[in-house]
Amino acid sequence: MVSSVSNKIPVVVAGALGRMGSEVVKAVHSSGDCQVVGAVESIPEKEGVDIGIELGIGPLDVPLTTDLEGCLCNTSQSVSRLGPGNGAVLVDFTHPSIVYDHTRAAIAYGVHPVIGTTGLTPQQLNELRDFADKASMGSAVIPNFSVGMVLLQQAAAAASRFYECAELTELHHNRKADAPSGTCIKTAELMEELGKTFNKSLVEEEQSLIGSRGGLRPSGLRLHSIRLPGLVAHQEVMFGSLGEVYTLRHDTIDRAAYMPGVLLTIRKVRELNGLIYGLERII
Repeated sequence: MVSSVSNKIPVVVAGALGRMGSEVVKAVHSSGDCQVVGAVESIPEKEGVDIGIELGIGPLDVPLTTDLEGCLCNTSQSVSRLGPGNGAVLVDFTHPSIVYDHTRAAIAYGVHPVIGTTGLTPQQLNELRDFADKASMGSAVIPNFSVGMVLLQQAAAAASRFYECAELTELHHNRKADAPSGTCIKTAELMEELGKTFNKSLVEEEQSLIGSRGGLRPSGLRLHSIRLPGLVAHQEVMFGSLGEVYTLRHDTIDRAAYMPGVLLTIRKVRELNGLIYGLERII
């Protein structure tokens, strides 16, 4: 439960034992102005185990639970006295198959969702945006929390003004469930804001192996996905023109790189009145 005298931002972490979730728990605990008040994980054997002890950072008096809605309800009731513009935050790093339901549940219980799980469809994203807007509930869906990636995306969007041909490649560990990554899709969307068509065909292509040319978007951009053990998260955008190739690349070598962006979003999301998509909207 949240202390009645605590001025720290109460945070529930869903996927608390995962690669990203565990980093979030540690970052929140060491932040100074945030406090872990709930830890959700889909492992029944871990029910009731103190998340701090499980992660080796000492007891936090926060037991792991498989009951997300129960955790959200208890947390919301504990901090409801703080009034509008405050409240608790849910940070979700779980799975594409459940993230939509998690986000709706958080909004319904008055807990601000900060969603790092990718895989939401455009329709789901629009539905969540409408739901959050009607509730005037600050919410954030962030495909990538890296400041470096935001800079790459902005550079790619700027370069799109000058190049007619471009392709994107994203590389991740082989436990990532969705492809292409939400970050890669977001990058393509920013490049497409000019409304132009890329990669006008000069020949009639034939693929002896279907998919070898990557996924084709209506804009003509092609997205390629690679999954291998040893990778963390990497993205490359290549622009081609007569006599030159312009390449933008970002490499994440440790998940700690995402934590400043996660903490920034936790601190900012309670000031919003609806849902934002992308770290660039608050940075």
